[in-house]
Amino acid sequence: MKSKDKRDTKAVVPEPAASATPPPPAAPRRRVMLVEDHPILRLGLAQLIGRESDLEICGEAGNPAEAMTLLDKIVPDLLLTDMNMPGRSGMEFVRDIRARFPDLAILILSMNGEDLHAERALKAGAQGYIMKGAGGEELMVAIRKVLGGGIYLSPAITEKVVKSLGRPAKAGSQPGIADLTDREFEVFRLIGQGMTTREIAGELGLSPKTVDVHRGHIKDKLKLPDSTALIHYATRWMETEQNAFPPQG
Repeated sequence: MKSKDKRDTKAVVPEPAASATPPPPAAPRRRVMLVEDHPILRLGLAQLIGRESDLEICGEAGNPAEAMTLLDKIVPDLLLTDMNMPGRSGMEFVRDIRARFPDLAILILSMNGEDLHAERALKAGAQGYIMKGAGGEELMVAIRKVLGGGIYLSPAITEKVVKSLGRPAKAGSQPGIADLTDREFEVFRLIGQGMTTREIAGELGLSPKTVDVHRGHIKDKLKLPDSTALIHYATRWMETEQNAFPPQG
């Protein structure tokens, strides 16, 4: 009698392979809006920032008016803006942004490396200030620090601010440039650049009469006898500041 084959005839079902752990979702890229009146520089900044895996450009504007219109349509995480643009004082622009968008991070990118500009920008509501002569790597550091809730100042400005804080004020010293209002300071800076009253009026969107009023207040605060003395003082001050902060390569 033949023995039956007692092999198990049940189909062998392979065990399911262990499912791979799905990769964590990529963090959303932080949105940066550019405000810069020079198209070529704006294009370069957009390309530089757009190469970063965690950043993206969500909008561009060529002046404060365009920026305010655009901000009504999009909500960036950070506003990267020039300080000196036609039509509106940079400080006033920052104050306007801060009043309307209290949670928006603001980083100033400027040719003016003076500690007075940086201090005024921070007081106006910006979280950072970096000079245009800085390299791309430093700009990324500044953007990420401000996005992270920190304050960024370039090394040169930080050093000068620290030194000024450690220097005791002289008793009886005359009021200085720090006592000027933001608008007076803008007028003073443009006087130092050699601009006439009419040119300053066009640059800041003011009437020549209003500029003359500011000039009078500046002369009074700086204890200067006349317009000639004001022009000389402003010119020397601008030369001193430019020497203190030479362009960075």
